[in-house]
Amino acid sequence: MSLQGTDAYRDDDPTLPALVVRAIAAARAHGFAFSCRPEQGRLLHLLAAGAPQGIAETGTGCGVGLAWLASGARPGVRLLSVERDPERARVAASVFRDHPQVEILHGDWRRVEEHGPYDLLVLDGGGQAKGDDAADPTRLLTPGGTLVVDDFTPATTWPPLFGGAPDHPRLHWLDHPALRSTELRLAPDRAVIVGTRLPGRQAPDWR
Repeated sequence: MSLQGTDAYRDDDPTLPALVVRAIAAARAHGFAFSCRPEQGRLLHLLAAGAPQGIAETGTGCGVGLAWLASGARPGVRLLSVERDPERARVAASVFRDHPQVEILHGDWRRVEEHGPYDLLVLDGGGQAKGDDAADPTRLLTPGGTLVVDDFTPATTWPPLFGGAPDHPRLHWLDHPALRSTELRLAPDRAVIVGTRLPGRQAPDWR
């Protein structure tokens, strides 16, 4: 979720997909300010087109990022999103009520593990970004699948720093042994990490 992301959208923008417009209206009516920003939404729209079967995200909010994903996805691709706030989950479900390929779950982000692996997984990020082995790409992604971790400020040093110390959450994904990752600057104040799961890395046995 992005600070002031909802306010970043113009009502007169003719390039927004209809489903995104619907989700933005729901976010505004609900007073939710932290929607996916347009720069990230357009990236998600493009990446969704390359997913052959399954897409998931954590942190639905009121469904703006999910609307970008659904608008870019191929017919028949299943989309899953998890939201921990029950009211936001309800609002988002109303946005997608006419889209049976989209499912919104209420609960902790780890509920994405119930239906994986996915071709594309979007983790609401910044902060800890579900690192420290909490989100394992070898379990959550298909081989060659794409991971997006959002809400970073662009790095200006190497190694990247946060508060004068190494930014370990960011480095977790950039140096992850199961991923080939890079940081993409989407705006002067916004960056995401995009990684591809390396085919040779195997998921651990859950039994």
